[in-house]
Amino acid sequence: MQLLGSSLAAGSRFFRATSLPKHDRLLVSRLRFSTSRPSRASNQVYASVRNADQFHTYQLLSSSSRTPLLTLWTTSWCSTCRVVAPLIQELVESGVGEAEGGVAYCTVEYDAPDVMAAGLGLTYMINSVPTLLSFDAGEAQVRTKVSDGRKLADRNFLEEWIRNEARRHGNRGGGGPSGGSNLLGSIFGRS
Repeated sequence: MQLLGSSLAAGSRFFRATSLPKHDRLLVSRLRFSTSRPSRASNQVYASVRNADQFHTYQLLSSSSRTPLLTLWTTSWCSTCRVVAPLIQELVESGVGEAEGGVAYCTVEYDAPDVMAAGLGLTYMINSVPTLLSFDAGEAQVRTKVSDGRKLADRNFLEEWIRNEARRHGNRGGGGPSGGSNLLGSIFGRS
C-alpha cells in the first residue's frame, strides 16, 4: 500500500495501474468505484413563479439535475387552487417521489402580469386552473397533464402521479415501467 500511496500522491496525470505489483493493481481497480451508498434524491420546492425568467430558471435547474419539474398553474381568485397547492407542496416536502428519483415543484401564478404578458399559459396549453403539468428535460409532458379538480384534491391520486413523474429521470418517457406509448409504438401496435 505504501507504493500505491506514494504513486498516487505524486499526482501523475498518466498514472498506469499496470506498472504496479498485482496486489496494488487490485487496490487501484477497487478505488475506481465508490464504496458509499448512492444518496437518495431529495425533492425541491421552489418559490411561486411570477415571471417567465423565474420559470425558465426552474426548468433549467430541474433539467440539469435530471428531475422532473412539477408545476401547478393557479390564479389569485381560484378557491380550488388554495386547497390543492398546499396539499401538493406537503406531499413533495414529505418525500413522495424521492425513492423514484425525486422531483422539483413550483406554483405558477397564471394571472401574474409578467406571466400573462409572456404568454406562458398559451405556450403550454393551460386552459383551466388549477392545472398540474410536469416538465421533463425542459419539455412539457402534456399526456400526463391534470386539470380535473376532483383528482387534484385526491391525496392518493396525487401520490401516484408524483411517483410516476419522478420515474422519468430526465428521460422524457411516460414514467413507470411501461414507459408510456409513443407515436411509432401506436402505429406499429406496440405501447
